[in-house]
Amino acid sequence: MEGTNPVNKKLAAALSGGAVLVLALTGCGGDDGNEKLDAWAKEVCDSVQPQAAKIRSANAAIQKETSDNSTPEEVQKADSKAFQDMSDAYKAIGAAVNKAGPPDVENGEKKQTDAVKELNGISTSYASLKKQVDGLDTTDQAEFADGLKDIAAELDKLSKSGNEALSALEEGEVGEAMSRQPSCRTATESAGATGS
Repeated sequence: MEGTNPVNKKLAAALSGGAVLVLALTGCGGDDGNEKLDAWAKEVCDSVQPQAAKIRSANAAIQKETSDNSTPEEVQKADSKAFQDMSDAYKAIGAAVNKAGPPDVENGEKKQTDAVKELNGISTSYASLKKQVDGLDTTDQAEFADGLKDIAAELDKLSKSGNEALSALEEGEVGEAMSRQPSCRTATESAGATGS
């Protein structure tokens, strides 16, 4: 009997919530242009796209390891790498938003600062989950399963919190400018959004 399997499924489910954060970065909206804002959105979207892909493949790796009857060692290795990739990706998205500067909208600077802080916080959370998973004892199936439960609970919290500042950053004109960028549309579509 594979003791970690139900827990792995829970971990995979919690993780798929992480993808929601990236999708928050790729909103949809109207079509009246603002050149400065469009240039800002293009810079951010172009930088986000490869990171969104990295987060999706980290999610996929965890889903794969958790759907097989993987050994605790295999699960640990896959989760550890996935958390590291996610940590790096969110940090890179934060750096991209930071580098782009404040969007040309009311309270642009505060929105940018809050979003960067939030993205860096998410990155730090994934780095600490990596440490947690690295520290699990793979020789004891029951203990490993318990450890994964704790990590799944943390992940769940992480996927539920997060993106308030990102949502604020993308309200109104910023979201509309982002929705006009092909790279943001691609990120959304390839993340499994339904529709054309």
